[in-house]
Amino acid sequence: MKTSLIDLAFLSEKRKDVLLLLEEGPKTGDEIKTALNVNSTSIMPQIKKLKEGRLIVQDDRNTYKLSEIGEIVVEKMEPLLNTVRVFEENYDYWTNHDFTAIPEYLLNRIDELGNYFMLEPDLNRLFEIPEDFRSNLLESRHVKMFLSYFNPLHVEIYLELARKGAEICLILTEPVFDRMKKDYYEDLKFLLESKNIEIYICEKSVTLKNVVTERFCSLVLFDKKGKFDHQRLMSFDESALTWCEELFSYYKDRSTQLENL
Repeated sequence: MKTSLIDLAFLSEKRKDVLLLLEEGPKTGDEIKTALNVNSTSIMPQIKKLKEGRLIVQDDRNTYKLSEIGEIVVEKMEPLLNTVRVFEENYDYWTNHDFTAIPEYLLNRIDELGNYFMLEPDLNRLFEIPEDFRSNLLESRHVKMFLSYFNPLHVEIYLELARKGAEICLILTEPVFDRMKKDYYEDLKFLLESKNIEIYICEKSVTLKNVVTERFCSLVLFDKKGKFDHQRLMSFDESALTWCEELFSYYKDRSTQLENL
């Protein structure tokens, strides 16, 4: 029975690894074995199947490379594998959280979150800002934040960043803005009057928190009941920073700049 291209590319971890390796360029059999840390007995039958399926070709010098079809398959294969990896690493988180606030075109590129990690809440410090997040934020010079929930500790961080001269762009949902205006009026006024800070108000009902700086990015999603459970994603990958910046820009374009109180 003829093996389908889907089976060839995905049903064997070793075949998948060979294809992804050859995307970097042609490799000899020995180079493949060394790179994948395998022996001839385990890898050669898989290479043979890839040759028979014409996803790879072999030249006279015992060098293997992707065929034209193989190049196309692998080009499409990598984003899918990365997307699966994003969800698979924290499957319970994604299945239990609401990501409808993320626009479709960014959901289609969610693989760009890359090698993110989860900051889990410390039950003894549940209402404190995680130190990894806080320290990286305070060392940043360009900060963009979208906030849909209020935390008094955030206000302290905004003020500290403002005094350090960081360039800050804040997008607040209306409930967050109303709370700050009511209970932290003077702080909000100071921020608004600072030359290095812009504040925008988003009228949409959005359940997420998005932070992106030149150093890192962080994404907070609410659970499917609309509640915040103190879990957050954090990444230092360039692709993730770009993705989160686009998410921020999406909501900035749908918000109104605050000119005065």
